[in-house]
Amino acid sequence: MEIRLDGKSAIVTGGSKGLGLAIAEEYAKSGADVAILARDPGTLAEAKQKIGAGAPGRKVAAVSCDVAKAADIKRAYDQVMAEFGKIDIFVNNAGQSTRGPSEQLTDEQWQADFDLKLFAQVRFCRLVFPQMKQRRWGRIISVLNIGAKAPGPDSAPTSISRAAQLAFTKVLSQEGAPYNVLANSLHVGVIVSDQIVRRHRREGTNVSLEDFIKKAGEAVPLGRMGRAEEFASVACFLASDAASYVTGTSINVDGGRSPIW
Repeated sequence: MEIRLDGKSAIVTGGSKGLGLAIAEEYAKSGADVAILARDPGTLAEAKQKIGAGAPGRKVAAVSCDVAKAADIKRAYDQVMAEFGKIDIFVNNAGQSTRGPSEQLTDEQWQADFDLKLFAQVRFCRLVFPQMKQRRWGRIISVLNIGAKAPGPDSAPTSISRAAQLAFTKVLSQEGAPYNVLANSLHVGVIVSDQIVRRHRREGTNVSLEDFIKKAGEAVPLGRMGRAEEFASVACFLASDAASYVTGTSINVDGGRSPIW
């Protein structure tokens, strides 16, 4: 089955690297025009060039945006609308894994995490949802992690904000269903990405990156870490008409690692 997104336009937050970049590349290769949002203009420029090289003829917009700021979100939305004219697919991927013992977290840390994840999603959806409903076609995909379903110790605030995003996605699926606006979440386990590279720098200075990745994958039932392209393939399916009867669900793309379905 060939998945196509011809005639569609998408926003991918956190789209300049890692999972976001892989999703944006897959969307463009499948025929969509894609806007990638991130904070760093240099990384955005590199990502735009890479996406464009893999999907000649597609429109690729690179917009500098701090999704933790409401004003930035509105400015980025207006810029994408001016270039594309519509937004059919919204992928809420921006985030980071801030964690620690809950009694040690400050109010500022909690607020920053919720602004970056939950409120960014709420603010973007407030903008894109009405136009999707009007056209009676839309896809909203929340990129979360398996901790949203099965939080562990010292996993606040990230598991808490992710759980709130999961609940919000379910609400959107119910509100959007009468208008053919579908909302789902994808939950990542351990994927070879920039986050793993950063973890290796922090924790694995005595071993090679290849060995660090191999060791991290041993805890996964499939025996290895996932690849960003594997995650992006599922995100592309959910964005397409092939997933026209899938909404309000959460899919683990984790090699079987999560104890919760």
